[in-house]
Amino acid sequence: MTQFDKDLRSIQEARQMAEQAYQAQQVWANATQQQVDRVCEAMAEAAFMASERLGRMAAEETGFGVPEHKKLKNEFAAKNVWESIKDIKTVGVIRGSKESGIIEVAWPMGVIAALTPSTNATSTVINKLLMAVKARNGIVIAPHPSAVNCANATVKVMKDAAISAGAPAGLINCMTQISLPGTRELMSHKRTALILATGGSDMVRVAHSQGKPAYGVGPGNVPAYVDRSADLEKAAKYIVGSKSFDYSTICATEQSVVADRPIAARLKKLMESEGAYFVDESQAQALRQTLFHPNGGINVASVGKSAQYVASLAGIRVPKQTRVLVARLNKVGPDEPLSREKLTTVLGWYEADGWEAGCERCLELISFGGRGHSLIIHATDEKVIMAFGLEKPVFRIGVNTMGTLGMIGMTTNIMPSLTLGSGGIGGAITGDNVTVHHLYNVKRIAYQTSSPPAEAFRESTVPAGTVYGPSLDEIEAIVREVVNEVIREK
Repeated sequence: MTQFDKDLRSIQEARQMAEQAYQAQQVWANATQQQVDRVCEAMAEAAFMASERLGRMAAEETGFGVPEHKKLKNEFAAKNVWESIKDIKTVGVIRGSKESGIIEVAWPMGVIAALTPSTNATSTVINKLLMAVKARNGIVIAPHPSAVNCANATVKVMKDAAISAGAPAGLINCMTQISLPGTRELMSHKRTALILATGGSDMVRVAHSQGKPAYGVGPGNVPAYVDRSADLEKAAKYIVGSKSFDYSTICATEQSVVADRPIAARLKKLMESEGAYFVDESQAQALRQTLFHPNGGINVASVGKSAQYVASLAGIRVPKQTRVLVARLNKVGPDEPLSREKLTTVLGWYEADGWEAGCERCLELISFGGRGHSLIIHATDEKVIMAFGLEKPVFRIGVNTMGTLGMIGMTTNIMPSLTLGSGGIGGAITGDNVTVHHLYNVKRIAYQTSSPPAEAFRESTVPAGTVYGPSLDEIEAIVREVVNEVIREK
């Protein structure tokens, strides 16, 4: 019997699943709103009930993060996301009337190729499945190679619930044979209508290069500015808690603190009481060499690990209660690796005298790997808050909240999602938190609201047969001259 290599098996699986999803989606496209909502509610409930088991599987398989925190993210994806979209109309007329002159009709995209990361391996799957099915799409999940088992377990829970509630078989699929050629095949397949990619910069670039509509969302380099007007106790608690949450695997996690100089010493002490350990310069150098390769790439062995583990990896001894490692920095860019995004329990620390200087430092950090993503500000001075909100090239500005939970919409009124766009300046098609609205098209039935101008009915005064631009003979002469010029240059 012929044995196919992994790439060929992956390509074949992608083709089969894309076709299955397409055939099922043709049926699902005719579902009523009641049917859609019944299926999605069953999926959300099943995922919520399995949140603890799936979170534990994700932590065990990937080696990233905290099982209890992954459970919380799974519950957020199942409950909060569903609550935010359950009443949104996605079938038939969604708004408008003949009296208003326009009627808008929801129309599904088709088959969605959904790439999911290892850092949020199960919660992102839950999130994307709910959004896709609610918008009457088929979906094929292509998980990160290090998260195949937990992603498939998540899909099985929700797929079984969907079918039991009336969804057609084949609507929801998850690849098990993962390879780059197979994932490319899924994204470029003729049945794929949209790519929904969450992950690293390289993967997002590949998603955007397939000649298909794509929502690609990648890394952030989120600064947290703490103003002299801030509630310092709250800021310290939130920053340390947010950075240590699931060991910094959410892309909206704070990466550097920018402290207003008059309150910097007090903030430092308060953060230390919350479990922050400020390293000295020799220890900071050890962290630079541990977290990053010479080319700037992150060392995967450090990703999503506890502060104690990272410290041990770097040869640093820290107190048992340490939750976050903090390094004092004075520059931003390739020459300072710790000013990069750090998907682990390490924070940069800068001091700036006044909000204007803090603003400039935050702009530097955002420009160095976080354009379009997020920023956190702790302040009570509304003038400072608005200055940061108006001037920063990011699409989520969290005020007096945790970056991790605030920017995904758990503790703010931002639309709940684990897929966070970074807009055009960040190389993405949207700066929104991607939700169900992004996964369907809108047809518009437009009634005439004003009469056309009389000029639109007038006969042309130009003689019939008039040709604008060069004649065919002139075009041929131009082409001959260009060809001759090329020959002469050779």
